Amino acid sequence: MRLTVSEAQAGKRLDSFVAEVMPRLSRAYAQKLCDSDNVTVNDGPKKAGHKLKYDDTVVIAYDEAELDNIPHIDIPILYEDDDCVVMNKPAGVLTHTQGAFHPEATVATFLRDKLDGGLSGERAGVVHRLDRATSGVIIGAKNQAALSWLQKQFAIRKVKKSYIAIVRGSLANKEALIDMPIERNPKAPATFRVGANGKRSITHYKVLETTEQYSLVELKPETGRTHQLRVHLTKIGHPIVGDPLYGDGAFGDRLYLHALSLEITLPNHERKVFTASLPKEFKELLHG
Repeated sequence: MRLTVSEAQAGKRLDSFVAEVMPRLSRAYAQKLCDSDNVTVNDGPKKAGHKLKYDDTVVIAYDEAELDNIPHIDIPILYEDDDCVVMNKPAGVLTHTQGAFHPEATVATFLRDKLDGGLSGERAGVVHRLDRATSGVIIGAKNQAALSWLQKQFAIRKVKKSYIAIVRGSLANKEALIDMPIERNPKAPATFRVGANGKRSITHYKVLETTEQYSLVELKPETGRTHQLRVHLTKIGHPIVGDPLYGDGAFGDRLYLHALSLEITLPNHERKVFTASLPKEFKELLHG
């Protein structure tokens, strides 16, 4: 793609310009294109922070048609209206890609055809996220007003979430509150840990069933830190079964963590509770 910088665009950062002219790309991916020398200005590669001048010639070495090669994915819909869609995300499906283009179906690509056109980028319509390995209830927005409305409720903790997990062993207390701060692990930046410098993180748990090897527990996070439930349960000595990051990963088929229910006020001001049935493999693991 070859473009000429207009007077209105003069002074913009190169990555901002790329994201503007190719709205289906995220700002993060536009930055990656620039920093990998796939964008030139007046026939010379420039980095993301380069400031453009009027009449500069910008060439972007990226075929946007690649975005149309992402495979279709069917995600069960629990509820849908003009503003939002509630889905039952399967385990193994990403909520959205992380700043780079990957030809992979995600919750965000599933939402793409449902958006009203005012939302764009790799996270368009995504209100909150579930880890790839976690299944269950997730809500997406179809327009900017709905996105802002729903995200604000998560920010001010007006959303009630309930998870079900299978953990190793038998917990000493059948019901308790875990209040331990969580921080990024500097030795493994993709993971988190309990640490004094972390953000306050609170999880309520209740044991629903116990077998010889496992416990079925209900988890209600009061805060929403990344990997919070997985970190907290590992810290108290009862990692979630199948967790490759914080447990022993002995069960490679899935992480036994499921977002069971979500209570939220919709943009139409109706308070709703959405529930995704517990996957059959949970019962199979507990009872054989």
